[in-house]
Parts: sequence; C-alpha cells; structure tokens
Amino acid sequence: MREVIFDTETTGLDPKTGDRMVEIGCVEMVGRVETGRTYHAYYNPERDMPAGAEAVHGLSSDFLSGKPLFAETVDALLEFLGDAPLVAHNAGFDFGFLNSELERIGRSAIGMDRMVDTVALARRKHPGAKLSLDALCTRYGIDRSHRVKHGALLDAELLAQVYVELTGGRQIGLELIDEVQGSAPPTRGWDGARDVRSGRPRREPRLHAASAVELARHAEFIAGIERAIWTR
Repeated sequence: MREVIFDTETTGLDPKTGDRMVEIGCVEMVGRVETGRTYHAYYNPERDMPAGAEAVHGLSSDFLSGKPLFAETVDALLEFLGDAPLVAHNAGFDFGFLNSELERIGRSAIGMDRMVDTVALARRKHPGAKLSLDALCTRYGIDRSHRVKHGALLDAELLAQVYVELTGGRQIGLELIDEVQGSAPPTRGWDGARDVRSGRPRREPRLHAASAVELARHAEFIAGIERAIWTR
C-alpha cells in the first residue's frame, strides 16, 4: 500500500486567524518501506513572519518573498499526494493548514478519512509517555542529530522512521521489499528441490553426527572429570 508521510511549517498556529503554510515536505512509502521519492516546496505566505515562528523553523520573510505562491505549484503537490493515506504527527494541525490553502484557491479539501495521526498511534502504544517527534526518535533510537531547527522534509523523513516503529517495527519490511519493486511478496515454503522464497536451489541437509575421532576425544574428556555427578 502506498502512503505519504508529510509535515508542514507555518507562520503560526491557526489558519483561521490568517496564518499560512510556508513549507511542506512529503516522503513516499510503499509497504512501509521508503521508496526514495520525496516532494518539498517553500511558499510565499504574502504576509510577515512572526519572530516566534521564525525561531522554530528559521524561515524569514526575506527568504520566502522569492518563493512561489501555493497556487502556482499546487498541481505538482496534489499529483504527488495522489489518493494515498496521509500520515502526519498531530495530523489535524497539518491537515488544517493544507486544506486552508486549498480552499483559499478554490480547490477541494482533502478528506479527513485519509488522515493517519502518529500522535494518536503513539498515545495508544505508549500511554503516559512523551509524544513529541523528538521524544519518539529518542525512544526508537532514531538519529536526529542533524535536526537543529524544524524543517518540513527533514521532519517527514524522521517521522517515516517513527511510523514504521509505531506500526510493527523495521522487520515488517523484510517480506514487503518486493512490493516496492513491483512484484508480489515471496511465497513461503519449499517446492521440490527449490526454495520458492528465493528461487535458489535447495541445499542438501548437512551431516551433524560426530565422527569416531570426536567421540573418542569426548570420552577421554569425560573420563578426566573427577566425581562427575552422572557416575554416582
């Protein structure tokens, strides 16, 4: 199954009060395995950047003033998203800003039935624990040393790793990697002289019986043990 993990950066906390989305980063996964395809864009919000928001993500008004408007590149974003489920951390926030931008330019909002919230997943799996992206990266041993400030694509890449851990761990990808390459997962079991999981010829069982020399050495070793419990 194809899924898109995404994150946004904004000018504030509430699109209903005039805050705008200024960055989006998306990571494609198929069968919970990253395919290497990503989408990343900055947007001119057509307004100032509050100091508090800039301190979080480092995106200044001067930097964003030369970026395209959301309407100018929306088609490329929607093409990348397709009809896949969309995974985000505290997803209601990101969906709210994304849909606000879409509605602003007369495009249809993305259905909330496509939303997968990793905060909700983490709360069920780790009740009472810290649920921030940083905390989950620490819990699962995911390296975030390069995360100095928030960045949409970087955070989406980290979240993709967290999402795998929240939904079963890294081992789930072992039998699904062929799905990414366009074929069905391998069938389990043996078929005659071939291993149908890999197509390789079946190896004959190796002999594990001890040789006469090994048996003699073992008997000599045992005989040298004083007061052995099995001789009582």
